[in-house]
Amino acid sequence: MTLDTEVSSLRQVPLFREVEPARLKLLAFTSERVHFEPGQRFFTRGDASDAAYLILEGSAAVSLDGPAGPIRLALLGPDALVGEMGILADQPRSATVTAESATTALRIDRGVFLELLAQFPQIGIAVMRELALRLEQTNQALAQSRA
Repeated sequence: MTLDTEVSSLRQVPLFREVEPARLKLLAFTSERVHFEPGQRFFTRGDASDAAYLILEGSAAVSLDGPAGPIRLALLGPDALVGEMGILADQPRSATVTAESATTALRIDRGVFLELLAQFPQIGIAVMRELALRLEQTNQALAQSRA
């Protein structure tokens, strides 16, 4: 992949649409494209929150270990950001994320991610909206499971 191809990929992601091309080029340069096979973990609950992942292709399951086995919280696909919660909370990973299918993601180092949020408030707002939406969906699922 060339740097220009990476920038084109990032430009398609709603989270980064407002970011100028020079900044996207820097993001592409400082990030790492990683591949996961089905069943391979991005990270495990309790791991250090050292990076966020932007899913470019494929899908990943977010889960917690329950008494009867893993509990799936969400299935994320292309353009989804995962791993940002631990960075924002400055806490270890709160869930395990596993590739559901062959998945390609952009690994964004913690420092680069925090710098992006500082330089582009619109990205911070988009991340907050996504987190609020996930919380609402979790609340609804919890309410339905108790009904």
